[in-house]
Amino acid sequence: MKEQVLIAGRYRLNVAIGRGAMGEVWQAYDEMAGRPVAVKLLHAQNSEPTAAARFRLEAQTAGRLSHPHVVGVVDFGEQEGRLFLVMELVEGDSLASVLTQAGSLPAEQVARIAAESAAGLAAAHQQGIVHRDIKPGNLLLDANGSLKIGDFGIAQFMNDPGGALTATGQIVGTSLYIAPERALGQPAGPPSDVYSLGCVLYQLLTGQPPFRAGSPIAVLHHHLDTAPVPPRELGVGLPPAFENYLLGLLAKRPEDRPTARQAAEWFASGAWRGRPEPLPAAAPHPEPKKPEPRVTAWDADVAPRRDAAPGSVTTYAFPSAVTGTAPSHRTRRRQRTGARAVVVPRSRAVGTVAAVLIFLGALLVGLAWFSPDHSSADTPPKDPPNTASLTTPAPPRR
Repeated sequence: MKEQVLIAGRYRLNVAIGRGAMGEVWQAYDEMAGRPVAVKLLHAQNSEPTAAARFRLEAQTAGRLSHPHVVGVVDFGEQEGRLFLVMELVEGDSLASVLTQAGSLPAEQVARIAAESAAGLAAAHQQGIVHRDIKPGNLLLDANGSLKIGDFGIAQFMNDPGGALTATGQIVGTSLYIAPERALGQPAGPPSDVYSLGCVLYQLLTGQPPFRAGSPIAVLHHHLDTAPVPPRELGVGLPPAFENYLLGLLAKRPEDRPTARQAAEWFASGAWRGRPEPLPAAAPHPEPKKPEPRVTAWDADVAPRRDAAPGSVTTYAFPSAVTGTAPSHRTRRRQRTGARAVVVPRSRAVGTVAAVLIFLGALLVGLAWFSPDHSSADTPPKDPPNTASLTTPAPPRR
């Protein structure tokens, strides 16, 4: 097609910017709207029998989506027997070109790409659309570095499993980024797009897809049976949280992968940095118990407690100001007022008291016996009237 060709009376083609098996993409200008656009033209004599149906499906699919991270469809039609699709023009490179130039990208940039591409997939999944061909060539970066998902040419509506538009048993997609369930011939679902996105992110970080082999069939076997090598083992400086989540995107079972919406929110929140979880709130310190009110008493008597058990420790408080609170039966200590406590076993206390009483009684008897008034000298004192001497027996009665 020559340059400066006008499509549908308004889209003027300028420069071819891409070519594939189904058609070619041109940079064009919408003279009616006054803005640059991209026009995708189906080859006039396409040998694939389903090419026209797939082309229409792409227009129908992308036309249902309106999202900042999905390439929007502006128009669709046919001119001179050729179908055309008008899309917003993304002035930038695909991730395939970025990988060719840079080899790999830093974690910060990959996390942003992950959040934006997952958000675009979530919007498609919400509309019941599965992309089925997520790969670096279909993820575009505009002039501001914002990512947009393009090429819904082999997309499939989830409520139409038979609408794959391929021969029976044929796997649609690129083997380097295909999900295990699709390698088994099962229908694609939203988790399949999440797995493919995980493969792309892995390659953006490490410079290589998670699985490589000499043939597409061997690559499919790796998707089914081989665990991906953690990026950090390949020398990639990556936060552990990022690596763990990435390996979760590459889980073999669809139900073990997060949804596109969950992945978008996780990466956008900055959780990939591995920020420490907030510490739990400190438990409040219990307030000290207020001391029980104390009553001052004066213990004038020294006596053991009568309610103490036999053999227990008994406290004897000497006359002093002490508190009315009974001290512990195990430990006695000096009170702040200066009162002292003598701690002795009860049995020993009883014996001590008895010994003291016996000693005092004997002392009194001794004093009375050896006192001058009761002397045993040879000259006894005169008895007082009407009394009998201790040494003279009383006369017998007559």
